[in-house]
Amino acid sequence: MPLPFTFPPEWSPHHATWIAWPHHEPDWPGKLGPIPWVYAEITRVLAQHERVEILCHDTEVRAACEEQLRAHDVASGVRLHLVPNDRVWLRDSAPTFVHDESGRVRLVNWAFNGWAKYSNFAHDAEIGRAIERITKLPRIEPTRPDAPDRLVLEGGGIETDGEGTLLVTEEWLLSDVQVRNPGLDRVGYERAFRDYLGIRETIWLGEGCVGDDTHGHVDDIARFVAPGVVVLAYEEDPADDENHRRSIDNMRRLELAGAARGTLKVVKIPYPRAVTMNGERLPASYANFYIANGVVLVPTFNDRNDRLALNAIAELMPDRQVVGIHAVDLVWGFGTLHCLTQQRRFGPCTPGGAP
Repeated sequence: MPLPFTFPPEWSPHHATWIAWPHHEPDWPGKLGPIPWVYAEITRVLAQHERVEILCHDTEVRAACEEQLRAHDVASGVRLHLVPNDRVWLRDSAPTFVHDESGRVRLVNWAFNGWAKYSNFAHDAEIGRAIERITKLPRIEPTRPDAPDRLVLEGGGIETDGEGTLLVTEEWLLSDVQVRNPGLDRVGYERAFRDYLGIRETIWLGEGCVGDDTHGHVDDIARFVAPGVVVLAYEEDPADDENHRRSIDNMRRLELAGAARGTLKVVKIPYPRAVTMNGERLPASYANFYIANGVVLVPTFNDRNDRLALNAIAELMPDRQVVGIHAVDLVWGFGTLHCLTQQRRFGPCTPGGAP
């Protein structure tokens, strides 16, 4: 029986990439200054391959954005929108772009509650409505399969191969910390994934990486780069005991899901050295890369493993340019390239036919 929606993989053609311009100093305490310039470099690279839609919190942020883009010679391929936002992590606060049975693009607008951790998320909770207004695409508000309440999810927690398989973690959805949907169990989540994303198989990994304040998003540890091919952030060094333990467990789960039978290929990439700020471990991971049209943006950390990660990703996606983006400052906000981007898919009326 056909399912009402399909969740395309990140490497499928994009109509645009959505980002929000940084402005919230508490996300990068003492380090906000350089962050917009990192965003300008990200935009410069992306705009060579696809349009970049930028949400600006207010007119002051928009003016700063325009100035910083000019400094990076970004003169075309971007559109700026005045949309109030609390934080810039559109992977989580923006809708997930899916296709319906006719192939048309729809906005799956999950409820957003600040990762069940932060209290200032009122603007971010309305970003889906703003994108609906700008794109004129139909917006769906998923509800829990066991109650009429809206379903709380974030895009950084879901990763698909585009063929009906999804990666998630138990730490994110089934633990008793930062609980998104109290009382919803594994079966309930899998039903929601089927109904709103067209998922037929959910692979449950264990825990995300150390330092992740979302409490277990999969996009810091495991990413599909092709059907049946998973990149896994894997800590080989037992001295990093926590990430090492988690890596072993997640590899075991992928083996049970098909790697041991050859139906799933797992390519390990290293972690960088531990990145800390003020004594706090940050979620530095090469797995937080972003796949756009013709290019892959990979976070780098001034680490000897930067080159190993860049080379491994380039070998897996030879049809795309691989660009490293310095992320040591960026990760102080507890996220990097995948966290800050959200891709809009092509539908049957595009390219060029829709705003």
